[in-house]
Amino acid sequence: MIDGVRPKMPGRPSQRHEVKVRLRRAGLLTVCEEARCPNVCECFGAQTATFLIMGKVCTRSCRFCAIEKGQPPEAPDSDEARRLAEAVVELDLAHTVITSVTRDDLPDGGAAMFAACIREIKHRRPETTVEVLVPDFAGRKESLTTVLLEKPEVLNHNVETVARLVDQVRPGASLKRSLSLLRQAAETSDAVVKSGLMVGLGEEDSEVGELLGQLADAGCRVVTIGQYLQPSKTQCAVQRQVSESAFSSWRSLGHSLGLHVVAGPLVRSSYQAKEVLDALRLANGSSRG
Repeated sequence: MIDGVRPKMPGRPSQRHEVKVRLRRAGLLTVCEEARCPNVCECFGAQTATFLIMGKVCTRSCRFCAIEKGQPPEAPDSDEARRLAEAVVELDLAHTVITSVTRDDLPDGGAAMFAACIREIKHRRPETTVEVLVPDFAGRKESLTTVLLEKPEVLNHNVETVARLVDQVRPGASLKRSLSLLRQAAETSDAVVKSGLMVGLGEEDSEVGELLGQLADAGCRVVTIGQYLQPSKTQCAVQRQVSESAFSSWRSLGHSLGLHVVAGPLVRSSYQAKEVLDALRLANGSSRG
């Protein structure tokens, strides 16, 4: 753990255990656990979680991520959307975040499963707001359209790092492709468009500033920036501990660009997601944000 970067552990241990038990009983995964997120105790203690759908094996080989990589052993579970929606009802979630491993093995990249999950939640608990953190669908515009037609309140797709480091950190990814996906979401839907990145991988502060400008131009409204923490020895090493002054400068720059930037050492893409959406709605005086 980097000096001064310590996860919070609010809530009673029994609360965190209860969330885990309910998720296991429903046969559901969370990215909180699979990706070894440092905020897992805080989120579970607050009875929130980011659901991970379509299995635990990712077809990409991102060098920052602890999720298992390879060829997924089976097709997505057709009953997963129902079980996820029932868990949302049981946990009484006001805001739900859904993400997935990348499934390049599927013709639509998993878009239909995202759509089914949104549809089931909206049917069983209409008052719940839904945020989806999607992969790039290998650039398939029709896949993103499939998801957006179900009207998630937030469409999130992480660019993860600056342009210079994409090939090194995210083999198989493309910043151009990611920006195109975000732009499509902004131009064709009412969803709040969101993205996120990590710092401490070898980028320069100026490169982060340039990327914030690109995200604003693509129509993003929310950007999360957090310190990269090496999940295990097999992932990329941390290149630097980013200062609070740098995080503060990016928040200020984002504000000048019209972005709501959430930046800090332990910030992750779905951290305090409901609070961010609520803040946007309050600022805009809108029922949808």
